[in-house]
Amino acid sequence: MGLHPLEFSECYLDSPNFREKIRAHEAELDKTNRFIKELYKDGKNLINATKQLSLAQRKFAQCLGDFQFQYIGDAKTDDEKCIDESLQEFSSFLKNLEEQRELMMRNITETLMKPLEKFRKEQLGSAKAERKKFEKETEKYYTTLEKLLNMSAKKKEPQLQEADVMVDSMRLHFQDESLEYICKLQEIQERKKFECVEPLLAFFQTMFTFYHQGYELANDFDHYKRALQINIQNTRSRFEGTRSGVYELLKKIRQAPPEYRYTSPISCEGYLYVQEKRPPPFGSSWVKRYCTFVKEQKILHMVTFDPKSGGKFGERESVTLKSCQRKTTDTLDRRFCLDLEITDRPGTVLTAQALSEDDHRFWVQEMGGKETVQNLGRKYSKERGNAQLDEVGISFVRNCINAVETRGINDQGLYRVVGVSSKVQKLLSLMIDEKSGDVDLAVCEDWDVKTITSALKLYLRSLPEPLMTYDLYKEFIVPAKSGSPDARALVIHCLVHKLPESNRRVLSLVTKHLANVASHSQQNLMTVANLGVVFGPTLMQPQEETVAAIMDLKFQNIVVEILIEQHEKIFGDAPSLFSPFTAQTRQSKKQVRQSRPVAVYNPEVLDIHAVSPPSEAVSSGPDEASLGSNESVSSQSSVASASEIPPRKGGSPHGNIPTIPSSQNSGLCSAMAAWMNSSLSAGPSQTQCVDLPTEPCAEAAGGCESKPTDSVSVMKAKAVFPCQAEHESELSFHVGAIFHAVTPSREPGWLEGELEGKRGLIPENYVEILEQRPSSPAWTP
Repeated sequence: MGLHPLEFSECYLDSPNFREKIRAHEAELDKTNRFIKELYKDGKNLINATKQLSLAQRKFAQCLGDFQFQYIGDAKTDDEKCIDESLQEFSSFLKNLEEQRELMMRNITETLMKPLEKFRKEQLGSAKAERKKFEKETEKYYTTLEKLLNMSAKKKEPQLQEADVMVDSMRLHFQDESLEYICKLQEIQERKKFECVEPLLAFFQTMFTFYHQGYELANDFDHYKRALQINIQNTRSRFEGTRSGVYELLKKIRQAPPEYRYTSPISCEGYLYVQEKRPPPFGSSWVKRYCTFVKEQKILHMVTFDPKSGGKFGERESVTLKSCQRKTTDTLDRRFCLDLEITDRPGTVLTAQALSEDDHRFWVQEMGGKETVQNLGRKYSKERGNAQLDEVGISFVRNCINAVETRGINDQGLYRVVGVSSKVQKLLSLMIDEKSGDVDLAVCEDWDVKTITSALKLYLRSLPEPLMTYDLYKEFIVPAKSGSPDARALVIHCLVHKLPESNRRVLSLVTKHLANVASHSQQNLMTVANLGVVFGPTLMQPQEETVAAIMDLKFQNIVVEILIEQHEKIFGDAPSLFSPFTAQTRQSKKQVRQSRPVAVYNPEVLDIHAVSPPSEAVSSGPDEASLGSNESVSSQSSVASASEIPPRKGGSPHGNIPTIPSSQNSGLCSAMAAWMNSSLSAGPSQTQCVDLPTEPCAEAAGGCESKPTDSVSVMKAKAVFPCQAEHESELSFHVGAIFHAVTPSREPGWLEGELEGKRGLIPENYVEILEQRPSSPAWTP
């Protein structure tokens, strides 16, 4: 488990656990600050001390290898995993370069030193300033509060009212500062991943450009760099969406703030000042304690805790409550007091002081008093519209899809560029409320494409609940957080068939359309990854809106990407448990030969496919994620992990596993999830396999062994991904190209075949085999 999300509602409770979470975040930022300082110092050594280059380089590599990012939530995306592992990869590259001892270090100040120092001063520095401000406001507020509580109840009423107003004002100011501070903490925790790694990436590329002796190593790094650029871009895009959601929740919290105490049917929590009596002549003292009252057992747990003292915990105590009653000011010159009679200490009465009159009534009522208080629980959820998933709505979805595919499938930023709000509302009202089904949007020029796409998204967001339902939300998120690409697709395949028929019907229409949109990504720049960012929050949402739920937005995108990529399989067949199901994945080609020289890396101009268009070309909004990513990262399926060599051969990793009848599909999901978790825990020896050309065995159900024979497979293959040749010995081709006379190549991960009269190399994982026949010695059953 990484760092806990800091919920805005906890600012109002200000519990010890909340302070512990804040300290964990602060410690992580301090560690990052120290890391960047150390990195900056080492970089200066590389520039100024070429005679001691070897020593400085080893230290720099060690610094990178020892540091690891912490993350918010209970899981990381594949992109975040690659980013987290990137520091170890950088360390490995440096150690390889050290063996060559011939480095040319240039432009390090511009590509590494300044961005890191800027991040440290602007981001970590601002967090440090906010921290001091927060601690100052904490001290100020609780000091004022104690002064109020120590005021004599015999003072004039105007004086007491003035003091109450002042404390309320101080409390609001303190809570507002607390909200700002935790928002800033979490923003920097997310931002640092790409802000720290991207300058390092630039440093490595610059170094390799001027390093002639390390030319081949720089060539390999280029592959890793491109994969990591996509990881960074996708993480940055998801960060923008997450930040937008967090600020929206922050706005809601400010408009309707929760109480600074917590209650539920089981227990209630909050602060009380407990009187501790001492022997004469010392009198008594009042100690601040955080109290949790368990209603059914009538047990009061108390822990001494004072935020002003740096949040140190004191003694803990638990007592069983017999009765609770209000204590008047006639017997004690303090307001908001109550007497607690303790069962396990006969004759002992514990006197406690609440924080206000409302707080006093709250504790009396919760502990068995007669005074009532309003319901203090408050949950925040996204407001949804009143659109219905009926035939009118489904007809509108089809109408929109047909119009988009007819008129605007190649429009840049399709579904990312939003229409004018008033026009979108007017179109939706016309088609849904007035049921004008006779309007064919494909031929009607009154509505532009961006208005139609925005109306379709608005309709889906206005349904009483998302297409993928609140009930199945958590089940859809689970496979996106763990498992192999095949395991994720299997579980999601099963879950889709648990959706209501109308939901599954519309979801199939939408995802099939999005797959069509993605197939035109070279023109419209909307790749599967970009569509996942846009439609993730549209197709699935949690019922309650919390910071933790917003942090799961990135996993929503992954689920939607899988639905788009595997649309035909998921919606075409009913799920059968453990049926062999291999995702059509595009993985980077294994670079086994020397390639072209690489240019100096400029983080402002990304030399990868489908870079972002100019910002002024599209309007901004919550759906407007970066178009820079050209690959889907849904299940490690679009680019090979930056830290691994891509798989060289396809095929199901599950072997001959029996399927179960479709009548048992209702119980598939839980069994499939259990299988996925067990497959994750399997060691390398359990999951690795050797791919040898084999022919079908007539007794597959009983198992058979492969034996050498006198033929090798000559195959016919079809391209499932486009490829641009990087060397004269490779073939360039488009999706659907047919290769003849295909045979295994001596280079691992490659095939040899003929296309349009030319014979050359083909990446093995870019094609699927259509047929094969024996022609020379090989293996067969």
